[in-house]
Amino acid sequence: MAEIVPFRGVLYDPAKVGDISRVVSPPYDVIGPTEQADFYNRHSCNIVRLELGRDEPGDTVGANRYTRAKAYLEEWLRKGDLRRDNRPGIYLYAIQYRPPSGEELTMCGFLSLVTLEEFGTGRIFPHENTRAAAKSDRYQLLETCRSNFSPIFSLYSDPEGRIMRVLEKSVDEDKPRIDVTDDDGVRHRMWTVHNEAVLAEAVALMAPRPLFIADGHHRYESALRYRNAQRASQPSADRLPSDLVLMYFSSLDDAGLTILPTHRLIHGPLPCPVEEFRKRMTENFTVKEFPFTNATEAAVRERFLHALRAARSSKEHVLGMAVHGESQYDLYALNAKGDSKLGASARDRLDVSLLQQLVLRDAMRMTAHDEERLTYMKDEDAVFRAVAAGDCEMAILLNPPKITEVKDVARAGDRMPHKSTYFYPKPLTGLVINKMD
Repeated sequence: MAEIVPFRGVLYDPAKVGDISRVVSPPYDVIGPTEQADFYNRHSCNIVRLELGRDEPGDTVGANRYTRAKAYLEEWLRKGDLRRDNRPGIYLYAIQYRPPSGEELTMCGFLSLVTLEEFGTGRIFPHENTRAAAKSDRYQLLETCRSNFSPIFSLYSDPEGRIMRVLEKSVDEDKPRIDVTDDDGVRHRMWTVHNEAVLAEAVALMAPRPLFIADGHHRYESALRYRNAQRASQPSADRLPSDLVLMYFSSLDDAGLTILPTHRLIHGPLPCPVEEFRKRMTENFTVKEFPFTNATEAAVRERFLHALRAARSSKEHVLGMAVHGESQYDLYALNAKGDSKLGASARDRLDVSLLQQLVLRDAMRMTAHDEERLTYMKDEDAVFRAVAAGDCEMAILLNPPKITEVKDVARAGDRMPHKSTYFYPKPLTGLVINKMD
């Protein structure tokens, strides 16, 4: 079963650090070098020093960003900048935001520990492939600091909303423990649930429900590796702190949950000429062209994106393409011949899977090495700016997968290709920490 475990979280003390918005950050994997520097400068106790520390000249195996993170953590705990709660609890967490569609939404969930399970042996399912370098980085941080600084993001099904109702009845909605707005204008509110009867009821309600990892696969697999190493060194122990990992739980049925598309930017030199690529694409796709001039580009782009998005409500597989220096956008719809080349599994029927096989490998002739050079971007406007500026040679625009598609792939024991999903909004890093000592 999926066993959630209330815990004594470590939180920043506002009386010591001041405005909490200045010490938290987004997850490490969406922080670039510029943002990293900004968070460093924002506050001397910003969580980025723990979660994504800077490499320094002269770093060694015994003195590096991981050991500096440990030193910062110990110092902040000693000074009282960070304090551990006196009682175990579950942390109710609401994120109020405005997605690209414009209407204001709120995603509600909670933070707790969960007992780690090997994939395929219990009720925790991955949906996306991982990469070795990222797992090594997260493992080194975990091994050195023995702490989870950011939660893994998971999804569960609760159409009736019973679990959130149980947790919400024990808090005063108008008096959150933390209430901060991030740089993107997203509001984050958190409450602590300590009532033992409420905690027991929530744990019982969660027990039979499968969990689908939405974000944080590298952190989860690193936590599994660390747990196994700790178990090997202490085989007779009943339960170790390393058996548990920090997780954020949101319902699949929450109307506030959004999946954004993850577009691909292809940098030059391209593996084949654009015209040769277009010729190969017509074997498996029908194409609709959207020509424009400088005066009409904005209006044509809007029609192009509208046509791309319209395909998401149907079973049609459609991809968009923009090429640097060209005055047209192309929309490619999978034809019958292309459809016959797709497998029958849920994974094979994903837009991102046909992109990888029929577009990048078959038509573009990309190798695995070429795919390592792709850039991934969720913001459509940023994609078009990059193409216009020549920051890439070509962009392929996708629709996001549906929640049901993610669930179907995970249940089948498959993994989606790398960067298939971008669940939004992201829980902040640093609101609550799980320290294993």
